[in-house]
Amino acid sequence: MASSVATPLAPAAGAKRRRRKAGVLLAQLRDPYALIGASIYLSFLLVAIFADRLASYDPTEILFTEDGGLASALPPSPAHWLGTTNLGRDVFSQLVLGARPSLFVGVTAALAVAAIGTVVGLITGYLGGIVDRVLMRLADMVLGLPFLPFVIITVALLGPSLRNIVLAVALLLWPNAARVIRSQVLTLSQRPFVEAARVTGASEWRIIFVHVAPNVLPLSFLYGSIAVGWAILTQASVSFLGFGDTGVISWGTMLQDAYASQALDRGQYAWFVPPGICIVLVVLAGFFVSRGYEELLFPKLRDE
Repeated sequence: MASSVATPLAPAAGAKRRRRKAGVLLAQLRDPYALIGASIYLSFLLVAIFADRLASYDPTEILFTEDGGLASALPPSPAHWLGTTNLGRDVFSQLVLGARPSLFVGVTAALAVAAIGTVVGLITGYLGGIVDRVLMRLADMVLGLPFLPFVIITVALLGPSLRNIVLAVALLLWPNAARVIRSQVLTLSQRPFVEAARVTGASEWRIIFVHVAPNVLPLSFLYGSIAVGWAILTQASVSFLGFGDTGVISWGTMLQDAYASQALDRGQYAWFVPPGICIVLVVLAGFFVSRGYEELLFPKLRDE
């Protein structure tokens, strides 16, 4: 008799939870901060996708003037919207195509951070015991590492490639996501739907990844969006310091080239200001998204 009553109620409870979560997410999508952050990310993504059509020149091509001279340090003009570098390369083309490696680092690092943080948070929060203690102590050790020096050493040892930068960023940023997701899992593991799954004989791994994991995905998305800005800023910093891949044109390498060429002293603001603005906007987008989704971090705010 009990089973005949519980069977129709379980789907109804699950549907009610899904409707409540959908309502929260829709409300957050209407938040102006979240919309601004998402719009910035979308804008840069579109620029990266259509970079070949937007760029007028090859970013590594050395250009010449009509009289055969080197088109060096030209000011902004209809032919070169942001002018040229001291080597005669089009700045606007470098800026547009530089979005691709920057976003590659940002997106792949975000996926890695979200994946590692989510898996560790789920396992430690649900299983507890020695697994929880070992992984959380490991997270504490990682949080104590100096961020930029660790990235520089990793890139110097493994080679100046974008993948190694992504690896270093992922190794350093996952503990933040893991700790917050772990605390959420500790609460979710006591919920009735988890107890019902245990009663039906579901294995612990099925409960973790089928029943509990969908409830922490919004937090995974949140920390992934924050990691995008951090990864791009890190890649720009490493490139600016001369540890990046010199064969890749990115916003960081543009700043490094402008600094090495003393563009600031010559007043070539159109060379170093635009890539700096792009980096700032991406970092701000991560802040806006986190600000718009702060209710995911502080659920009690929804009740106030």
